[in-house]
Amino acid sequence: MRNAHLTPEHELLREQVRRFVAREVEPHADAWEREGCVPRAVLRRMGEAGFLGLMYEGAYGGGDADALTNLAFADALADCTYGGFVITVLVHTDMASPHLHHGGNAQQKARWMPGICRGETITAVAITEPGAGSDVAGIRTTARREGGHYVLDGSKVFITNGVHAELLFVAARTGPGARDISIFAVERGTPGFHVGRQLDKTGWRCSDTAELHFDGCRVPASHLIGEEHRGFYAVMKNFQTERIALAAMAVGHCRQAVRLALEHARSRQVFGGPLWDQQAVRQRLAMADAKTRAAEAYTWHCAWRVAQGHDIVQDVSLLKALTGELVNEVVATAQQFHGGMGFMTGTPVERLWRDARVLGIGGGATEVMLDHAAKRY
Repeated sequence: MRNAHLTPEHELLREQVRRFVAREVEPHADAWEREGCVPRAVLRRMGEAGFLGLMYEGAYGGGDADALTNLAFADALADCTYGGFVITVLVHTDMASPHLHHGGNAQQKARWMPGICRGETITAVAITEPGAGSDVAGIRTTARREGGHYVLDGSKVFITNGVHAELLFVAARTGPGARDISIFAVERGTPGFHVGRQLDKTGWRCSDTAELHFDGCRVPASHLIGEEHRGFYAVMKNFQTERIALAAMAVGHCRQAVRLALEHARSRQVFGGPLWDQQAVRQRLAMADAKTRAAEAYTWHCAWRVAQGHDIVQDVSLLKALTGELVNEVVATAQQFHGGMGFMTGTPVERLWRDARVLGIGGGATEVMLDHAAKRY
């Protein structure tokens, strides 16, 4: 099926990304899964290849690309069956650093954006708290102004890249109103900021995920990103980019699950012939492929609407809900047809099964996404 949105330049980018993953990631990622971290040297090589700043200004080493080009990158990256690697990269490119791109001033961009594009300054976004996940207005971390600084107090949890990030974009409450939230750039090593536990997760094993603590953390006032009290709206705006990236990740995992299941069904011998000869197996895999193709087309449609400047909150909410549930359905089908081997640690389909589960939770739980969409009918 020809994707009408793909240009020859997009195809070239996708091929470059896939070659990078085959050469630099897949031979080593099992070790990264055990270590719970993607080596920074690999991310720097991604930066050198021009992959980490596609959306950003050329003056800072970026690619000045649009949403469709950015999706072409995320789409190709998501063909990697190591979800922890994929999310490490996408948090940096699509979830954290866009806060600087959208809200940062010229001085802030000049300071941090070149390192972000080169893969030398890896970023994280710290919004989620023990009592506030999809409900951003429930944030309790505070930031109070004291002269030329803001003083941050509070905790964050489930922060991807949180252990090793050099720069974090932290959401904190700066006023009494429910939406009086601001975004601050906090550099690693800032006094009063420390990383708590590295969290042990079911999936995304090679992504580092942390608890973060701010105890009288003094941040220069010049590290305020955008306007004070306007961070809630910055988070809501960036959720659209984040959720398209997560949808691309889900679709990529669906494609790989279908591929793995097809390969297995054609080679696995049961009842005197290949598993593929069983009509029920063929039909369920065909349906999984059909749903995957439909979700892929919807993902590209949403990115095209972003590139055209449309308001896509409802579409992206529906897309995130759809793909977050679909990836769990498709991967479970593929795992079922692998039989006992699909339950063995270290097999790609078992890894996809573990990694898929969080895609219905992270970046906006399915139920929250459906409610966001329903309120806009």
